[in-house]
Amino acid sequence: MDWDAAYDNEIGLSADTPDYYALWSREAARFRVAMLAEGRADLELKYGPDTRQSVDLFRPRGRPHGLAVFVHGGYWQMLDGSSWSHLAAGPLAHDFAVAIPTYRLCPAVSITGIGMDVAAAIARAAEGIDGPIHLSGHSAGGHLVARLATTTSPLPPALKGRLGNIVPISGLHDLRPLMLTAMNRVLRLTDEEAARESPALLQPIDGARVTAWVGANERPELIRQSELLATNWPDAAIHRAVGRHHFDVIDGLPDPDDPLTQSLVAD
Repeated sequence: MDWDAAYDNEIGLSADTPDYYALWSREAARFRVAMLAEGRADLELKYGPDTRQSVDLFRPRGRPHGLAVFVHGGYWQMLDGSSWSHLAAGPLAHDFAVAIPTYRLCPAVSITGIGMDVAAAIARAAEGIDGPIHLSGHSAGGHLVARLATTTSPLPPALKGRLGNIVPISGLHDLRPLMLTAMNRVLRLTDEEAARESPALLQPIDGARVTAWVGANERPELIRQSELLATNWPDAAIHRAVGRHHFDVIDGLPDPDDPLTQSLVAD
């Protein structure tokens, strides 16, 4: 097995695939401008002293039904929350407030530390917002939200008790294979941390409503990772999004009627 190729999500994309990173950044910037103009965006709320420890919070027009969270990916070593603001549009239409955290990155902090950052960001965003907390995240973000739904979650107990739907999108749920990739020079995973931070090897919290969402056209290893979570966690479901690859699998989140958004916000 060529483990570097197994986790290279750009392999197999067609030559006319758009630059998704640039596309996401443009759409997110336009969305933030519009939300700021309406007075419905609280940007870069701090939850820690580091410059990356902040969370953007977008509010619906009326009283929030609850809090939806989107955690970005980037293999725990790149990107920030500002490129994903537009994904809040779907949950906002269902009267959820939406939090999009930025967190510290490897190698400055471990994957364990990143999980603690995301838990703290959610706690900050949840201040003053009642109701259920629904979690989604893409790629490494999918790992992070699944990890928060385990019995050893770094979330405060009061917030764990509020968790509703958990939708990890193209998540990485067994970290042990990543130790065999070149990226582990940055991630610095050890056997102990990989086992401790792999959701598929842990117990989910009681009553967790989990749908592992993955593009049917993704790398086989990413599909296997989602299947593993759905197999190992009682009552977890899997959804293979037909025709979707690793980058467009999140495209439905801005649409209130898309099955991905519906899976996240359903009661």
